[in-house]
Amino acid sequence: MRGLPNIKESLDRVVATAQNGLEVIRYGSLETGTKPAPFRVEETVPMYRLRRYFPDDAADGPPVVLVPPMMVSANVYDVTADNGAVTILHNAGLDPWVVDFGSPDKVDGGMDRTLADHIVSISEVIDSVREVTGRDVHLAGYSQGGMFCYQAAAYRRSKGVASVITYGSPVDVLGALPLGLPAALVSPGAQFLADNVFNRLAIPGWLARTGFQLVDPVKAARSRIDFLRQLHDREALLPREDSRRFIEVDGWVAWSGPAVAELLRQFVVHNRMVGGGFVIGDQVVTLAEVTSPVLAFLGEADDIGQPVAVRGILRAAPLSQVYESSLPVGHFGLVVGSAAGTRTWPTTAEWIRWHDGTGPQPEAIEKMHDDSDRSGQTGVSLSSRLAHGLGSAAGVGADAGRDIVGAARSVTRTTDAVFRESARVLPRLVRLGQLQSRTTISLGKLMNENARKHGQQELFLFEDRVLSHRQVNDRIDNVVRGLISCGVRPGQHVGVLMATRPSALVAIAALSRLGAVAVMLSPGNDLKQSLRLGDCSLVVADPANLDDSAAIADRVLVLGGGDARTLAQADGERIIDMEQIDPDAVEVPSWYRPDPGRAGDLAFVLFSKNGGTLEKWPVTNHRWALSAFGAASAAALSGSDTVYCLTPLHHASGLLTALGGTVAGGARIALSGEIDPERFAAEVYRYGITVVSYTWSMLQDVIHSDELAIGVHNPIRLFMGSGMPTGLWDDLVERFPRARVLEFFATGDGSAILANVTGTKVGSAGRPVPGVNDVAIAAFDLSEGRLITDTNGFVREARVDEVGVMMSKAGQQYEVGATVLRDVFSIGDRWQLSEHMFKRDADGDFWFMGHTSGIVISKDGYVYPQPIIDGLSRLIQVKHAVVYKVGEPGNQLAIAAVSKQEDTGSPTGSSLRLALAGLTPAQRPHIIRVLDKIEVTNSYRPRAESMREAGIPAAGAGVWFRDEDGRYRRLTRAIASDFGWEPGATVVGAVTELL
Repeated sequence: MRGLPNIKESLDRVVATAQNGLEVIRYGSLETGTKPAPFRVEETVPMYRLRRYFPDDAADGPPVVLVPPMMVSANVYDVTADNGAVTILHNAGLDPWVVDFGSPDKVDGGMDRTLADHIVSISEVIDSVREVTGRDVHLAGYSQGGMFCYQAAAYRRSKGVASVITYGSPVDVLGALPLGLPAALVSPGAQFLADNVFNRLAIPGWLARTGFQLVDPVKAARSRIDFLRQLHDREALLPREDSRRFIEVDGWVAWSGPAVAELLRQFVVHNRMVGGGFVIGDQVVTLAEVTSPVLAFLGEADDIGQPVAVRGILRAAPLSQVYESSLPVGHFGLVVGSAAGTRTWPTTAEWIRWHDGTGPQPEAIEKMHDDSDRSGQTGVSLSSRLAHGLGSAAGVGADAGRDIVGAARSVTRTTDAVFRESARVLPRLVRLGQLQSRTTISLGKLMNENARKHGQQELFLFEDRVLSHRQVNDRIDNVVRGLISCGVRPGQHVGVLMATRPSALVAIAALSRLGAVAVMLSPGNDLKQSLRLGDCSLVVADPANLDDSAAIADRVLVLGGGDARTLAQADGERIIDMEQIDPDAVEVPSWYRPDPGRAGDLAFVLFSKNGGTLEKWPVTNHRWALSAFGAASAAALSGSDTVYCLTPLHHASGLLTALGGTVAGGARIALSGEIDPERFAAEVYRYGITVVSYTWSMLQDVIHSDELAIGVHNPIRLFMGSGMPTGLWDDLVERFPRARVLEFFATGDGSAILANVTGTKVGSAGRPVPGVNDVAIAAFDLSEGRLITDTNGFVREARVDEVGVMMSKAGQQYEVGATVLRDVFSIGDRWQLSEHMFKRDADGDFWFMGHTSGIVISKDGYVYPQPIIDGLSRLIQVKHAVVYKVGEPGNQLAIAAVSKQEDTGSPTGSSLRLALAGLTPAQRPHIIRVLDKIEVTNSYRPRAESMREAGIPAAGAGVWFRDEDGRYRRLTRAIASDFGWEPGATVVGAVTELL
C-alpha cells in the first residue's frame, strides 16, 4: 500500500547494521578477505627489517626500495590487494623492496633512535639491495619517508641511487606549513618542543593517528559519519575498508623522541633541507650534492606536504633533473586509494622504466617549475579543495578569505618580520645597555653560555667534520689547562699567529677564558715590531706558522694539527707542543677562575698600518662586545645561520664582526682551508652557508671565476665584511641577486662601527650601528691638522656633504685607544678622535673619503682617495685600484694605479674619464697608471707602499695624465719633463704650466 514503509527492508537494514557493527567492534574492521602480498625478510637488524616482495617470483627489472615515514607502518605500500604499491610495481616488472622500521616502542632501544640512525640504515639498505641485485636502486618514499630518501641520497652523494621518487614530501618546510600556520609562530614553537619536550618524551602511535586526523578534523568526522550511515551496506564499504582500517586502526606507529627532536630542529626550525648543512652523525650533508634524477608527486589538495613545500627540491638540488607529477588528491590519497592505483604507482613504474632505458618518458610527468616567488601561498588552490571534496565551511571560508585579504596578509607578514627582528635584537641591545666597567663579559664567557644553551648542536663545520658547542667548549677548557701548565697567567699578553681554523678560534677563546690578552699577529715582515708593540714574548702558533714564530719569539706554544702528529722542533722548553699535554694531568691552581674578564679589561691587541706606520689598537672586552652584538643585530644572525668565516682573525673585521657577531648571534661557524672557487661552491651548498664574511677584495677571484658552480638557488642571503670595492660589490649583487652586502666600517679598536645595512647605496659606509658608540663628523682643517670650532669655542659638526674627521663618543671612562677629548660639542662630553675622513649625505649615510695620512694636498685643493678608488673599481677592466701621493703638502700629486682584470683588455683614456665623471677635474688623480698586477696583503687589501716609495712613475704606454679639461691622455717623456715629473722623484719639480 502506497505510503506504508517496507518493514522487511527496514528490518533487514537494522539487522545488517547490527551484524556489521558487531564485526567492526570485535575485529576492528569488516573482514574483506584480502591477503597481504607475499614477502620475505632478507635482513634483520635492530633498526629495521628489509622485506623483499614476491621473492619466489622476483622480476628481473630494476629494484625499487620503498621507505615509510617514521610514524606510519611499512604496510602503507600494501594496503589493498589490487591498488597496493608493491603489487602494481611487481606487475610492471619491477623488484619492490620495503624498509620496515617496525614500532620503536616494541623494540629494545627503539625509543632512543635518532634521525641519523634512520638515514644511515637506509644507506645500508641501498648497499644490501645493490649487492643482491647487482643494480643501482630507485629510492622511493612517502611523506617524511620521502624526506629520508632525499637525505639518504645526499648522505651518499647519490652513489648507487638510480633515482629518487617522493610522494607528498616537503623540502622547503617553512615555505608552506600545514594548516597555513605562520613560520614566525611554528619555528620558535618547534624549537621549544625539540629542546624541552621530545628530548624527554616520545609520540605513541595513537597520538600520531590523532594528529593526522586533526589536520582536517571535518573530513575525519565526515568519513566516520559516512561509514556509519553505510554500515548496513557491506558491499559498498568493502572496497574502501582496508584503507579505512589502515588510517583509523593499524597504520600508525610510535615516534622516538630524539628523532622527532632532531627533525624539528634541523628541518623545521632551521629549514636545512632547502638550505643545506644538515648533520647526519658527524657528517655535513646537503641536497645540493644529489645528482640522481628526482620525481616528486604532489597532491593538489595536500595540506601536509603542500605543493610549495614539495617544490622546494628544485632549489635544494640544483644538480638534479627534477620532475613532478600532480594529482587531484590529498596527502594520503597519493599512495593509497583509487587515484594511487591508477596514477601514482603506474607512473612510478613508467618513470623507472624510462630511466632504465626500457620505456618512454611518462606522460603524467613534467619538469618541475619554480614557485618560490609565491610568498605566503601554499600551492593548494580553492578549486583543488572543492574538486577534491574538502570544501567544508571552514576550509572553503579560510581559502576564500585568503584570496580576499591578500593585502592584509602582506601587512601581517611585515608585522611578523618586525616582531621576529625585535625578539632577536632587543635582548642584545638590553644586554649592551647593562654593561658597566665591572660587568663580566668576554668571548670565552659567551661561548660558555652558548655551550650551556645549545650543548649538542653544531658549532664548527670544517673539512666535512662537525664539532658541537659542548665539544668546542671542552676543547677550550683543555687548552686553558695546557696554557696554565706552560705558565700563562691572567693579564699576560700572548701573541697568536694562526690561520683561520678551529684551533685558532679555540686558542683565542682559551686565552679569553683564562683572562689573558690575545695579541693578534699578522704573517709578514712586521712580526718583530708587532711583538714589541704588543708587549709579548710568548706566541701561540699552528704548525704552519711555527718557523716564523720561533724566529721572533722567546717561546712558542704549538696548537692544532691533532695529537697524532709530531714536531721535530719541539724541545719542551722554548717550543712546546700543546697537543702532547694531558689536560687531566694538569693541576689547576687555586687562583684560576674561568672567564674572569670584565668589560673594562683589555682583551685583544690589533694592529693596523697607515702610511707605512704600524699602529697598535687595544680592544677591551666592552668594545669587543659592542662590536659583536652590534654586528649580530645588523646582520640579523641567529641559530638558523651558518657563517662562512673566511676573514683572517688578526683583522678587525674578522675578530670583531665576523667571529664576534657569529658568537653573539648563536650561529654556526664554517671554516675553510683555502679560498678557491670550486671549494667555495662545494662548501656553500654542503654547509648550508647563509652568510659569507669577507675583507677587501677577498672574493674577487671567486666571483669572477668560470669555475664557480653556484646557481641562482643557493642558501646565501648575506655577504658581511669591510672594504669591498664598489665594482666587486656590483658584480656580487649581479651574481647573487637574492643576497645583499652588509658592509661594515670599524676603527681598529672597535670604538666606532658603521654598517650599510640596506645595501642600496653601493660604496657607502652606512650609519652607526645601534647600541654601539655614537658617531659624529667634526669639521677639520687638514692643512693645519686641527678641529674647526664655532663662535662658542665648541667643535663644529660638519655640514651635509662637508668632509670632516670621524669621532666616536667615549661613553666609558676605562676605554683605551686613541686620543680622547673632553668638552668637544658640549660641556662634559667625551669623544675619541680618529684619523678617518668622512662626509655625510642628506639622508644621514656616511661616506668614507680616506685616512688623514692618505689625503692629497695639491695646488688645487684636497684630493680624497676613496671616491677615486670607488670610481675606477667599477670599470670592467679593473681588478684592483689604489691611490697614493707624491710630493710635499701644497704641491702633491695624486697618483692612481689600477691592475687589469683578466681577458677584459686595458682601460682607455675615455673610460677612465667616464669612471671619474662624478668628480670635478681637481678631485681626480693627476696620473693614472695601468699595471698587470697589484700586490695585496694577507687580508686582501691592495698595497701601494712599493709604488709610493718608487715615486713618480715613468712615462709609458700604460700611464695617463689629466689635462686641463679633466680628460686623460698618454703621458709621454716630453709632457712629463714639461711638468717637472721626474721618474722616481718623490718631490714634484717646477712646472712650465700648471694643470
